[in-house]
Amino acid sequence: MHQNETHIAMAPRKGKEKKEEQVISLGPQVAEGENVFGVCHIFASFNDTFVHVTDLSGKETICRVTGGMKVKADRDESSPYAAMLAAQDVAQRCKELGITALHIKLRATGGNRTKTPGPGAQSALRALARSGMKIGRIEDVTPIPSDSTRRKGGRRGRRL
Repeated sequence: MHQNETHIAMAPRKGKEKKEEQVISLGPQVAEGENVFGVCHIFASFNDTFVHVTDLSGKETICRVTGGMKVKADRDESSPYAAMLAAQDVAQRCKELGITALHIKLRATGGNRTKTPGPGAQSALRALARSGMKIGRIEDVTPIPSDSTRRKGGRRGRRL
C-alpha cells in the first residue's frame, strides 16, 4: 500500500449470507375455532358455471374454477357434474389458504336474458357444503333491469 491509497473494505460475498427462514402463512390470521369467511360468486349460465371465491371485499380473487376447466366436451361445461368438480377444486384450495366459511352470491345471466340460474348452480352449492365449507349467507345477485335494452331475436321473435 502506498501512502495515499486507502484500504476499502469489500462487500461480503453474495453466496455466504445466512438466509433467515420465515414461515409465511397465506390467508388471514385468526384464533382457533373461528370461521374465516370468503365470498363465493357462483355464476350459472346455460353455457358454463363459474365458481369464483374472493375475499370479503370482492377485490382479491382467491380461486376461480369453471365447469369448462373440468370437462373436455363443450356441451358438458354447464352440467351439474362439471359444476360439482369445479366446486370441489375451489373448496380444496380455500382450505389450503385457511378459509373455512363462505357467503354465497348466486347469479344467473340476467339483464335482458334469462333470470333463471343454469343447471350447475344447485350442484355447485351442494358440493361446496359437502366438502366441508361452512355456508353463511346465500344471496341472489342476478342483474335485473329496471327497463331493459331490446332483446335479441328481431321483430317477429325467435321462430322454432
